[in-house]
Amino acid sequence: MSSQAEQTAGQARHVAFDWGGVFTVGTFDGRSTARLAERLGLDVSAVRESYFRHVRQLEVGAWSLPQFWEVLAEETGATQADPAFTYGDFEMLYLGSILNNDPMYALLARLPETVRVGLLSNNYPVVSDHLRGVAAFGRLHNPVFSNEIGIKKPDPASFAALERAMGVPAAQVAFVDDVQENIVAAEQAGFHGLIYDHAQHADFERRLAVWLEGKR
Repeated sequence: MSSQAEQTAGQARHVAFDWGGVFTVGTFDGRSTARLAERLGLDVSAVRESYFRHVRQLEVGAWSLPQFWEVLAEETGATQADPAFTYGDFEMLYLGSILNNDPMYALLARLPETVRVGLLSNNYPVVSDHLRGVAAFGRLHNPVFSNEIGIKKPDPASFAALERAMGVPAAQVAFVDDVQENIVAAEQAGFHGLIYDHAQHADFERRLAVWLEGKR
């Protein structure tokens, strides 16, 4: 048995999740940029070029969502395409781009109360506030959003923040993400990594159950 396995043997086990690509189907960024381009009749590649060049400013909380929209609208010609389309319209479209992964929400509701459930998400202002208001996420224990701590995955400091927020040693927590780079970083930080693919949800539930039952 490995030293990490020995450390967790006989101890309570917990789980922490990513949000995008785990609690959503597909990527939030891809869906939001596609919907914005379609709504305003813009070239989606141009929208995505501007969006992804600046989105890190949102992820680390350096920009507010209105600041981000101002730059995005200027660079893509959104305001010229439809002068009546305001920041308020963008915010509504942005939040409306969330496509929930229902099987994951169902799993969240079934997790035993003895299991502490965390979240570590590279996220954005306004979106993180919206998620805190989602009733199902009342189950989460001290969710960690990159825009609120100023650090994004896979930075080791983000996983240190998750461990503090969980209030238990990383070795007792499985971290679930749809990006392999983040799984590697989580494991280097002492967590048990579980890669997620919504198309293989049943297999994920099996692997998570094995972990929570105290097996490797």
